[in-house]
Amino acid sequence: MASEQVASKSFAPLITDASTAAKRLLGSILEREIDGQIVRVKIVETEAYDQTDAASHSYNGRTARVETMFGPAGRAYVYFTYGMHYCCNIVAGENGYGAGVLIRAVEPLTNTAVLEEHRKGKTGYDVTNGPAKLCQALAIDLKMNGHDLSKLPLRLILEPKLPAPDIVTTTRIGISKAKDVLWRFYIKDNPYVSVKAPSDK
Repeated sequence: MASEQVASKSFAPLITDASTAAKRLLGSILEREIDGQIVRVKIVETEAYDQTDAASHSYNGRTARVETMFGPAGRAYVYFTYGMHYCCNIVAGENGYGAGVLIRAVEPLTNTAVLEEHRKGKTGYDVTNGPAKLCQALAIDLKMNGHDLSKLPLRLILEPKLPAPDIVTTTRIGISKAKDVLWRFYIKDNPYVSVKAPSDK
């Protein structure tokens, strides 16, 4: 199981609390090997979740569905929601502690046409400005759950930490519990952000 594995040394910065990890991931790169090509995208919006948080899948403890969240940092936790969408998280925190970061939006950097094809002709910001959209664009599904993100076909490349003034902090989206917790983060002025905070419009 994921909890029996060891986090890659390259993901040491993610062995921290979920909110710190969520900010740390902004500006980092996801590489996806898809259709024989390497697609690169930049993470521009994230949300933090952990086992103390009523909105988190890990709040009620370990189950088969959320076991990956309790594993080592730098694994993909992918889940299926609303009977039609996949969402991709990056596991954070100490091994055995249920924490993760939802990737809410990414900015395409290379091979945008591949992403548009998977999004069935959608173009512009609409290709990847939401968690379900980016999973469809990058062909991420439950087969990726538990995947070690130090390796292809889906690889995370941590970039240097962004300066604090470049990061907007606000409330999370689409949850019914802990709605006032300021655990959504995004790169200020990035056009691929799904929803801007009222103070940032």
